Amino acid sequence: MSHTADLVLTGGPVHTVDPARSRATAVAVRDGRIAAVGHDEVRELIGPRTEVVDLAGKLLLPGFQDAHVHPQGAGLELGLCHLADTVDPAEYLRRIKAYADQHPEAEWITGGGWSLEAFPGGAPTAEALDAIVPDRPVFLPNRDHHGAWVNSRALERAGIDSRTPDPVDGRIERDADGNPTGMLQEGAVHLVGRLVPDPTPQEQLAALLRAQAVLHSYGVTAWQDAIVGAYANMTDPAPSYHAALDQGLLTARVVGALWWDRARGAEQIPELVARREELNRGRFRATTVKVMQDGIAENHTAAMLDPYLTGCGCSSDNSGISFVEPGELRKYVTELDASGFQVHFHALGDRAVREALDAVESARAANGWRDTRHHLAHLQVVHPHDIPRFRTLGASANLQMLWAAHEPQMDELTLPFLGAERGTRQYPFGDLLRAGATLAAGSDWPVSSPDPFQAIHVAVNRIAPDAPEGTPEFLPEQRLDLGTALAAYTAGSAHVNHLDDITGSITVGKSADLVVLDRDPFAGPPEEIAATRVLETFVDGQRVHAARDA
Repeated sequence: MSHTADLVLTGGPVHTVDPARSRATAVAVRDGRIAAVGHDEVRELIGPRTEVVDLAGKLLLPGFQDAHVHPQGAGLELGLCHLADTVDPAEYLRRIKAYADQHPEAEWITGGGWSLEAFPGGAPTAEALDAIVPDRPVFLPNRDHHGAWVNSRALERAGIDSRTPDPVDGRIERDADGNPTGMLQEGAVHLVGRLVPDPTPQEQLAALLRAQAVLHSYGVTAWQDAIVGAYANMTDPAPSYHAALDQGLLTARVVGALWWDRARGAEQIPELVARREELNRGRFRATTVKVMQDGIAENHTAAMLDPYLTGCGCSSDNSGISFVEPGELRKYVTELDASGFQVHFHALGDRAVREALDAVESARAANGWRDTRHHLAHLQVVHPHDIPRFRTLGASANLQMLWAAHEPQMDELTLPFLGAERGTRQYPFGDLLRAGATLAAGSDWPVSSPDPFQAIHVAVNRIAPDAPEGTPEFLPEQRLDLGTALAAYTAGSAHVNHLDDITGSITVGKSADLVVLDRDPFAGPPEEIAATRVLETFVDGQRVHAARDA
């Protein structure tokens, strides 16, 4: 080796996530690339100007990659009326009133992040908001962004009353007399959301950078932004990414999933092709199209093969919503695949999963095998017949691991309405692995925590880190081992992001996207995985995060 390294991390262990999942104790970095991986011999590359990081027994990993996240939206919520991290309705009202009092100039009171489990049936009312903010419209999307809590002034602004029909892709919750109650589901959210003023470009850029700092603090060095485009109350993040590039502030690698407008058809594909060419630059590539095929199970809009049950355990007449007609979906995905796009499906119910896989199958039949790497996110309920199709079709399973646990939203708003047999088909991580599927992982932040170790903890233990004592494991036969879960969050997501040639493992020649932990989680008990913290994060060998105690 002819010259010294810029950076050497030594005193391992180093979990490389290479095909053998080999271990090393030292890594050298030169010109942003990994120059050597090994043991004592790597120290020979230390020169007078080499920065040396003593791992002191702490684990070194490749950078995490979040395969499904909404950074700008998360960053905006952090700066508005932020309702995450509690499920107390009284605390929500306290925060909303405090925010309104502190921002008398705000035309709208908005933010969000509240949890469905905090309210009976997951449906809060306008009446509660009217009591604290009667004079201005209030618009607060819930944690999963498939519904919104609004006050009477917001309903009035949107012209929503008892005569307003439900949109085809959503539902206005109503009382016994047909009057809106203040909860909007799915496409109905847009009836009010479209009226909320967009944040300024400066506010959007600040939100993106705020989110980037949070993600780096959790060791995330790359991600796939799951909605690039205007959707409901979410502003298009593409201008912010380009502004960050122009100012040299985008330190992550980002793949943008261009939003598929479900109110339109194939005529939008040439526009998506043109937008891809317009947006691809530097560390940002808009090479994916996001198709939201269904909703969520908690509000009974996830598309199911069989109807939901009612509160009494009887069969209902509702099987959820397929936002794109399945026959048309097959045509669209085939054309997108032919145009070189990856398709990123939101597919939560078993019917939506099957419809998405059918679309991938149609594309494979028409176009042959192309390196488009389509992937299905969420996968809450998957029919056993569809499990092996992920491998045979080369469709990756994009897991939101944190959700596979007993908690009130699962136990009170989901399981009673799925029924016993269908309830056992949820988040089948183990079955997908055993069937040979490629596993990737994402957080869906701000829907849930962006911390990979919170999610990995659940994947390994099938129990939430903060679960009350005595909480049972959730379908423990579907657990993953720690190495597999880490591989999904690194190499698996790198594969989905078409970044596996330069990232995803600690291999000579790849970019030095690295994460230093505060421990080696392999050496501790599985129930302590969630306590793992990130001390330092590097992109191209440059430090983008350092904890105060690093």
